[in-house]
Amino acid sequence: MSLLQTANPPTGEPSFFSVVGPVISVVFIGFLIVGFAMPVLPLHVHDGLGMSSFVVGLVAGSQFVASLLSRVVAGQFSDSRGPKRAVAIGLIGATFSGGLYLLSLAFRETPVMSVGVLLVGRALLGAAESFIITGALGWGFGLAGVTHTGKVIAWVGSAMFAAFAVGAPMGNVLYASFGFFGVAVATLAMPLATLVMLTRAPTVPARQAKKASASRVLSSTLLPGAGLAASSLGFGAITAFVSLLYMHNGWSAGWQAFSVFAVALILMRALFGHLPDKLGGPKVAMVSILIEGAGQLLLWMASSATVALLGAALTGLGYALVYPAFGTEVVRKAPPDSKGLAMGSYSACLDLTLGVGSPLLGVVGGHAGLPSVFLVSAGAAVVGAGIALWMAARTAPAR
Repeated sequence: MSLLQTANPPTGEPSFFSVVGPVISVVFIGFLIVGFAMPVLPLHVHDGLGMSSFVVGLVAGSQFVASLLSRVVAGQFSDSRGPKRAVAIGLIGATFSGGLYLLSLAFRETPVMSVGVLLVGRALLGAAESFIITGALGWGFGLAGVTHTGKVIAWVGSAMFAAFAVGAPMGNVLYASFGFFGVAVATLAMPLATLVMLTRAPTVPARQAKKASASRVLSSTLLPGAGLAASSLGFGAITAFVSLLYMHNGWSAGWQAFSVFAVALILMRALFGHLPDKLGGPKVAMVSILIEGAGQLLLWMASSATVALLGAALTGLGYALVYPAFGTEVVRKAPPDSKGLAMGSYSACLDLTLGVGSPLLGVVGGHAGLPSVFLVSAGAAVVGAGIALWMAARTAPAR
């Protein structure tokens, strides 16, 4: 039975945030390390190591490839061994990735070797991220109950993007003051601090149910995952190339685009995170993706930093509810004891887009100019909106 049956729980019954708050806090602190690197990693690889935009996309995308390959394992681990334990494994992996960031700096005089070590560190961080976010979602579902699926997804994701919003300027300060060394040390230290916090958080027991068939899990994720994959290319364009767009146009403070994107996303989820549960995921996803696509078009045609910030904000507002909207459909259709596996498989569709799409966008940017990556991602958003429309038509009640 859910801990929350009404919007205003009776006296003595815990509120949503008192129940899920520890999960949200752990995700926020754990993902600060991703935010640190977002605006500065492309600069470190492109300017510090002298690599091409394709290599920038490759380094950025390697994290998501590793996430893709580890999502199913993370989901199975969360279901069978417990979601809190999955989060702990992820934090330990993130600590080791920080160590590899540091090691990569020892090879700065050999840029190819330095990038190779950095790729391994990014890959380890991607696997760690899989365990953290997949475990956190299962943890939140267990604490709050299935009637708050969309709300859990929205707030856990908001914690992640809040970490991006706060981490981006912090990473910029670290990079300006200490170079990539400062980012590497922070990446190593923050997960260790979060592990201490984790020991005091409530636990959700592991499930010992029979394994669901792969076909049942796949059927719950196929269409929502395809919609998520198509609509997430804009997120990939923001994370990998918006700071280079600023540099390309001679605009300062490229980190502001990350923060504006993340703040817009968080506000949208805070105000409207309940809509997928209330109105249905496909309808909310369709409208959201169209807003995201408009933001990408603004970034493509931006003639000033102000227009670019508006494009980043619209992208954040639109992308905010895409993941929870499609995700509610996944959880609704998934076998009861395999929700972690289903969400892991669903999230792998996001990783597929970011892992493959980021290097491909780098190729596009190298040949057609950096602004063109945002035009391509706007086209992908149209595909995502079409999938959401199809899903909405299929789930519409008969009259």
